[in-house]
Amino acid sequence: MNILRTILTILWRIWFYILLVLPILVMFPVLVVFSSAERLYPKYYVCARIWAKCILYGMGFYPEIKRMQQLDPKKNYMLVANHTSMIDIMMMLVIIKQPFIFVGKRELAKIPVFGFFYRKTNITVDRNCAKSKQDVVTEARRRLDMGESICIFPEGGVPSDRSLVLDSFKDGAFRLAIAHQIPIVPITFYDNKKRFSYKFVSGSPGKLRVKIHEFITTKGMQPADRKNLRNQTRQVIFEELTKNLEQENPSK
Repeated sequence: MNILRTILTILWRIWFYILLVLPILVMFPVLVVFSSAERLYPKYYVCARIWAKCILYGMGFYPEIKRMQQLDPKKNYMLVANHTSMIDIMMMLVIIKQPFIFVGKRELAKIPVFGFFYRKTNITVDRNCAKSKQDVVTEARRRLDMGESICIFPEGGVPSDRSLVLDSFKDGAFRLAIAHQIPIVPITFYDNKKRFSYKFVSGSPGKLRVKIHEFITTKGMQPADRKNLRNQTRQVIFEELTKNLEQENPSK
């Protein structure tokens, strides 16, 4: 029985990579046009959301969203969430209807087909290069000035320690939010690590719960306030994850 389950899990994982590429190939001509100019990005974003839904529903995942506050389509935000899985990207696209830009690691641009559009439409960073980090700040500020929202996973990557509830946060997202006086939107992904972790022979279809917390205002904050803002945001997500773990394992 365990052998059969392992085989099915491997096939299911392979199916994920097929779904990752197949919708892009189907929409390829449209994606090329919509990714060719920044003014067309809202149309590209619609296609990106279709792609994300194809993957999530095609894998048997069912997002369940709890919204404590609604985003105003006329405003821009700094979106931050805990980072535990490749499907965090798809989940973010599904739950946020208004266009935003990812700031993410450059390694994702190496994925065939997907990486081409990821590189063209998002802000990529080499976390080992100081110049790359500075270029990201410059580009993120430019996109914020255009009225676009930004999504950053402030842990800086998926923690290598899978038992870690939530890693420490980097300052970048909070520095940018204060500079542009835009609200922080804390987001908690409860199930992404359990359903689709980076361990290949693991995971299963099922519910993906997510909570969009009340926004944290940055109005009137100064650069020196970034650490307090960072800690406040992390505490919101950490407490939510901890409470969920206690509910799932009441005897521990």
